[in-house]
Amino acid sequence: MSRPTTGRLEVWAPDGVPEVRAGDDLAALVLAACDSDGGLVDGDVVCVTSKVVSKAEGRTRVGDRDAAVDEESVRVVARRGPTRIVRHRLGLTMAAAGVDASNVEAGSIVLLPLDPDASARLLRQEVHQRVGVNVGVIVTDTAGRAWREGQTDIAIGAAGLLVAEDFAGRTDPYGNPLAVTLPAVADELAGAAELAQGKLAGRPVAVVRGRGDLVLTPGDDGPGAVSLVRPEGGDLFGWGAREAVVRALVGAAADQLPFGSPVALDDLRDAVGRLPDGADRTAVAAVCFAHGWHVEDWLAHALAGSECDGSPRTT
Repeated sequence: MSRPTTGRLEVWAPDGVPEVRAGDDLAALVLAACDSDGGLVDGDVVCVTSKVVSKAEGRTRVGDRDAAVDEESVRVVARRGPTRIVRHRLGLTMAAAGVDASNVEAGSIVLLPLDPDASARLLRQEVHQRVGVNVGVIVTDTAGRAWREGQTDIAIGAAGLLVAEDFAGRTDPYGNPLAVTLPAVADELAGAAELAQGKLAGRPVAVVRGRGDLVLTPGDDGPGAVSLVRPEGGDLFGWGAREAVVRALVGAAADQLPFGSPVALDDLRDAVGRLPDGADRTAVAAVCFAHGWHVEDWLAHALAGSECDGSPRTT
């Protein structure tokens, strides 16, 4: 993929999108809104909020929000008072599983689409079939960020789009090699779209123009936004600070699967060595569990010394 040649982006969110209800033709609504501003061209990226996608797909219902959060969650990542950060069934980590009670009729709630990538693919196909224009599509939602106050929009669904640019192996203008530079461009485009849409202006659709280099050819929908989700156990911050402590203690005692992949033996030896003198077996077991080891494996290695190969069991 080539980099943009102009160094310029245009982002706009058209007015005039009516209230979306279950069964509505979302592609027709999007095209009508975009036509009012001159229409779409090849290489545009169409960003649509997850809320209107969910409304069109019938994911709105009357009911208890907490119950819906339970249904949509795989596990609780962190809890502070009434606030729950959970791992959603889609793999997303977000507050309240994305269940929303705003911009919807009183007493109703909106759940995230069942498959946001599939929703994006369908919308992209419909746009191409109806007007012959090749666009990328992003389904957006709002999420918080670790270490930062506030929220920003991210891509939870995508089609026809390179969702991340891999710069690993390239060099910067000074000749320095780039090792792990991977801009999540789909999230950046979603954030840019939200600036034009606003939260209360009733503009659920936005168009980003100027990054046609990211838009894939017709028929190639790309990896989708799901490719940006880290697998369970692969996230360095998969649990809240308090929850991680409790899980290490309870998990070690219950012999549950430990956190993530086991660390190297030297790393575990260093972690156990930082425990205070006289630390009991519970503390050692918790440290082992948090580093992907069972305490029995560590004790066997500790007793055998350098003769061990450093390979713990992982189940």
